[in-house]
Amino acid sequence: MQSTYVDDHFDVILVGAGLSGIGAACHLQKKCPGKSFVILEGREAIGGTWDLFRYPGVRSDSDMFTLGYEFKPWRGNHAIAEGAEILDYVSETAREHDVESKIRFGHKVVRASWSSDRALWTVEVVRGSGERALLTCHFLYMCTGYYDFAAGYTPELPGMERFGGQIVHPQHWSEQVKYAGKRVVVIGSGATAMTLVPALASQAEHVVMLQRSPTYVVSAPARDAVAAALRRLVPEKLAYALIRWKNVLLGMLFFFFARTLPVFTRRAILHRVEAELGPGYDIRKHFSPRYSVWDQRVCLVPDGDLFASIREGRVSVVTDQIDSFTERGIVLRSGQELPADLVVTATGLELQFLGGAELEVDGKRVDPSHTLTYKGALLSDVPNLAWTFGYINASWTLKADLTADYVCRLLKHMDKTGARQCTPRRNDPEIEELPWLDFSSGYVKRALHLFPPQGSKGPWRRHQNYAYDLLALRLDGVNDGVLEFTSPGEELESEPIGEPKTTTAG
Repeated sequence: MQSTYVDDHFDVILVGAGLSGIGAACHLQKKCPGKSFVILEGREAIGGTWDLFRYPGVRSDSDMFTLGYEFKPWRGNHAIAEGAEILDYVSETAREHDVESKIRFGHKVVRASWSSDRALWTVEVVRGSGERALLTCHFLYMCTGYYDFAAGYTPELPGMERFGGQIVHPQHWSEQVKYAGKRVVVIGSGATAMTLVPALASQAEHVVMLQRSPTYVVSAPARDAVAAALRRLVPEKLAYALIRWKNVLLGMLFFFFARTLPVFTRRAILHRVEAELGPGYDIRKHFSPRYSVWDQRVCLVPDGDLFASIREGRVSVVTDQIDSFTERGIVLRSGQELPADLVVTATGLELQFLGGAELEVDGKRVDPSHTLTYKGALLSDVPNLAWTFGYINASWTLKADLTADYVCRLLKHMDKTGARQCTPRRNDPEIEELPWLDFSSGYVKRALHLFPPQGSKGPWRRHQNYAYDLLALRLDGVNDGVLEFTSPGEELESEPIGEPKTTTAG
C-alpha cells in the first residue's frame, strides 16, 4: 500500500502520547525551544497505558513521587495512585506545558526510513480513516512503551471453548464485564492480578487467585507519612526533590540487598507476609517463589489490601496448574475444581519494540536484535533515533526523564557543532552481547528476540540503576568517541545494520 503525500516536516517527531511521550515533549519544549516537533499518537486519547487499562483497581505499581515527572511535583495524597489519577496528572502536564496542541491523534507509525544523504527520517503513518501519509524529521524519538496495545498475552488453555461463563483479559476490560455477586477466578500472580483481586473481591461472591507459581509480594503504605511531613515543612519543589531522592535511594538499597544478600532478603519478605496472614497460612506454598528476589518484579500491594482480602475470606490463593476448563469452571492437575462465572486471564503482556514500527536505514531493513543499545537510549548504526525504556526494578519515569534530558543535550550538541547526523558505532571488538534484560519473567523471555541486546561494558551496558544512569545520561560528555557525528556530503563509515528483509507493498 503506497503512502499518499508528504504531510509535514519537523525537527523532531515524537511517537507516543503516554507518560514517556508527554514528558519527553515537555523536556524538548523547555530545553530546545527553537525545535519544531509533533507527537504522533496511534490512539484517539492521551495517556497511553493509563488510558488503555480500565480494569477494576488499576493503579501504579511504584510510588508516584518517582513515577511522576521530575519537573512536575506529584500533589496527590496517595503515593500509590489509581489509574484515573495518573491519567489526570499526565493530561494536566500536557496542558500546563503547552504540548497538548502538538499531539496528532489517530496517527499510527508503521515505518520509518532514514536517508544519510539527506540526514532525514521519512515517517509513514496510518491515520484513523485508513489514509496513509508521510512526515519527515531530522530526529526521531520513540516513546511507545514496550508492549502491544492491541492484545495481551493469553496462553492456550485446554477446554476454554467449553466454559459457559465469560473469559476476559484485563487489557480488554470494559463496562460490559460484570462481576458483582459472581464467582471469579483470576489466573496469574503478577502486578495486574495483585491489583485486580482485592478490587474484585469488594463486590464478587468470592475471588480465587489461581497461580502456577508464587510471586514475591510486599506491602507498603498507600500514603507516604514522610512525604506528608516534608510537604508541611518545606516549599513544594524542595519537598518533592527530597521525597523523590528518599524513595530512589530506598529502592536502590532494596535492590542491592536482594542481589547481594538474597537469602536474607527472601526471609525478610516472607516474614512480613507471615505477619500479615498468620502462622497457620501456608506461606511456603503460596508466597515463596522458586527464584531469588528481583529475578522477576516484586509486587507491591498498598496497605496490604491483598492480605486483608485473604484474611477476611473474600479471596483464596490456589497454587496449581490447569488441567482443563469445564462448562462450570476449571479443573486443576490436583483434581480440584474451581467453580467460576467469570475468568480473568491476568497472564501477561505481549511485548513490542518501537510500537511495532519497521525501521530502514539507507534502504536496508533494520533488525533490532542485530543492533546494540547505547546507554539504553540509542541503537548502534541507526542515526538520529532515540527510544525510551524505563526501569523494571524502579519507576519507569526515572529513566524516561534522564533519556529525555540526554536527547536534548544531544540535539544541542549537534546544533553547536553543525552535525546533522549522530550514530553510535560499535567499534570495540571486546564487547560481548548480553540479553536486553536480566530478568526471568515469562513476558521478558518471550520477547528477548525482539529487542536489541546490551553490551558487556559501557556505554553499551543497560544499568538498572538510577545513579549510574544519572552519570551516563546527564553528567558525562556527549562526544565520547563512540558517537559518530557527521553531515551529509561527508564520507560515512559503512556498517552492517542487520539482516535485510524483503517487504511487499500491498
